[in-house]
Amino acid sequence: MKTALFTFAGVIIYASAVSAEPVSYFRDVYPILRANCVGCHKPGKTKGALDLTTHAALLKGGKTAEGLKAGHPEASELFIQIDGAEPEMPKDSDPLTADEVATIQRWIAEGAKDDTPSEPGAAHHLDAPPVYRSAPAIASLAWSPDGGVLAVSGWHEAILRSGDGEQVLGRLVGKSPRVESLAFSPDGKQLAIAGGAPSEYGEVQIWDVAGKKQVRSIKASTDCFFGISWSPDGSRVAVGCADKLVRVFALSDGKEVMRCDNHIDWVFATEWSRDSTRLVSASRDKAIKLIDVSTGHLIDDIAEPREPLLCVARHPSEDLIAFGSDNGQIRLHKIAPRGGRLAEGDNKEESTVREFERLSGAANAIAFSPDGALLAATGAKGETRIWTTADGKRIAQIPSPGGALFTLAFSRDGTHLATAGADGQLRFYDPKSGALVKTLMAVPIEAAAEQSILPTPP
Repeated sequence: MKTALFTFAGVIIYASAVSAEPVSYFRDVYPILRANCVGCHKPGKTKGALDLTTHAALLKGGKTAEGLKAGHPEASELFIQIDGAEPEMPKDSDPLTADEVATIQRWIAEGAKDDTPSEPGAAHHLDAPPVYRSAPAIASLAWSPDGGVLAVSGWHEAILRSGDGEQVLGRLVGKSPRVESLAFSPDGKQLAIAGGAPSEYGEVQIWDVAGKKQVRSIKASTDCFFGISWSPDGSRVAVGCADKLVRVFALSDGKEVMRCDNHIDWVFATEWSRDSTRLVSASRDKAIKLIDVSTGHLIDDIAEPREPLLCVARHPSEDLIAFGSDNGQIRLHKIAPRGGRLAEGDNKEESTVREFERLSGAANAIAFSPDGALLAATGAKGETRIWTTADGKRIAQIPSPGGALFTLAFSRDGTHLATAGADGQLRFYDPKSGALVKTLMAVPIEAAAEQSILPTPP
């Protein structure tokens, strides 16, 4: 039972909602909306024409009513929909708790003020590197072109390790809590980081590797970015987005210079053609698409996959693309049939080069060796397989170390294959035999005062 405590602006305020300070939209209300409502009410998926990702959009409301009437919860559609013994919202989900309803009620009664920080992502700013009390899941690895630096994703950061993984050379700490993808520029001087804050923003960070300084931050969308890739000329980066778009940003000014909206689900991976004019994107909508970068127009689907796609890799010297799916299928295709172009009516399956044996679980990551002779894939069941590209023959099968693997990368000289995933361990293998060479902790684990220890990242 909620106990009525007093009346504020003619509205009963319950004890569960009372605190010493006014209710904060940014700190108290938006986290409730993000966890329970934003999944169905955001740009690209605005059920009832209602967007709940910003205060301004919330005030505007949906197609039937204004969202809020400041000072009057009983007349505010947001409160009406979540209140009562059998609330209308959230649809097909558990109702908000009594405390959550009371918090939103009190915030509206107090004037429904907006205290969102002026700079997106300000709440995620860190003044010092994270301190880990246990190993976080590792989403991405990337070796520099000269092989001297291995970048490892962490929580709010990318950790730069020596090429052999033994030493920490630097820590690139940014505002995005999620780091989903890493890629070095073609000349190795910069590192691109893609990630963001779920249900808040996507971010691309560009870092000067030698100086360990962030030179650009590009924020867009309302959710994380994935699968970052550099154009071969080093002037642009492409990302896949949770809002179903593929975006390209110019690094000279950070502006979005291309957007393709032909996917109908999350886009997890991008790769450029060798001449920088076209882009390949893969999505869990079961599509792998070829895009004209100059216009953002779809040229055509490269293949006709039968399952959601999670990863892609371009052959280093040929117009071939390998991709992996959520059922573990690995396929290799020409980037375009008919001698390098796609036309209406083309049989996409004519571009098939071969299918490789299926992994036992979802294929989370795929990579070619630097010379293109080998193809490796790993995934949800933790196993890693390595094949010769030319004939699809398996040369190594590495059993699961325990837990899912999310990323893998060949060293630049092709002598090692590194994998990482849910257990936070960085493992190096001989790719020709599959033999384990060594295991390292991917991030530095340190003892610290309780108040300075970050929660274990999800």
